Amino acid sequence: MKNVNLTKWRYVSSAISILLMITSLAIIGVKGFNWGLDFTGGVVTEVQLDRKITSSELQPLLNAAYQQEVSVISASEPGRWVLRYGDIKSADTEQSNVDIQQALAPLNSEVQVLNSSVVGPQIGQELAEQGGLALLVAMLCILGYLSYRFEWRLASGALFALVHDVVFVLAFFALTQMEFNLTVLAAVLAILGYSLNDSIIIADRIRELLIAKPKLAIQEINNQAIVATFSRTMVTSGTTLMTVGALWIMGGGPLEGFSIAMFIGILTGTFSSISVGTSLPEFLGLTPEHYKEQVISDTP
Repeated sequence: MKNVNLTKWRYVSSAISILLMITSLAIIGVKGFNWGLDFTGGVVTEVQLDRKITSSELQPLLNAAYQQEVSVISASEPGRWVLRYGDIKSADTEQSNVDIQQALAPLNSEVQVLNSSVVGPQIGQELAEQGGLALLVAMLCILGYLSYRFEWRLASGALFALVHDVVFVLAFFALTQMEFNLTVLAAVLAILGYSLNDSIIIADRIRELLIAKPKLAIQEINNQAIVATFSRTMVTSGTTLMTVGALWIMGGGPLEGFSIAMFIGILTGTFSSISVGTSLPEFLGLTPEHYKEQVISDTP
């Protein structure tokens, strides 16, 4: 395994990643996102029904009545549900109550509307701005950390891998037009942390080899770093994927977007850390001399 030459594989996979990234950016620009109620505003209604009624019975009736995808979330008590849907014309509280009671009439169950409120688009716009700001601040903090810990060429590979993973996830939601809500945004932020951890493990190993074996070519150092961390990367990614997969299967509709985003992010994060995360510093001219100079300058 130590003598495996991964150079050609890394170059090919990096080229594919860059092409897919350009395509992803084009998809995001052309199709945009299907923003959820967290960002666009809408109506949030809490109802009390018979405990035996399930979300699979509620969903089709509400979707047909409101002619849109209605989010059905189980509340704290059995039989209590939180319904979220886009604002309708003249959506005052009384009219919304009547619509819900009429929509759920086929269930032959008493429908008690506990409360109903309208979330305006101004609040949604504020959430979108705050979410974008949180993503920007996270990226800037990561950039500062990488710049402090690694030489800039090596840090650029880890940073590009982070951007690569986020763009892939965003492009998937733009292409499929799945609802982009706050849980998906939380998944994107979680992906940043996960991908960063994976990239740092490999980058740290590259730095150690650059210092310990300054006579080796950078291609061989990258190959040895990947081989040394491969088993750890596969075990970590595999166990995390199993956890996210279980969440996807058993979490239901409310966690579907979060689980899918995390699943894609883990796959692309593992791939990008090994391919573009190691190839980009090499293309930027990283050599053992850069860290040899650093060691000499640090020596009193």
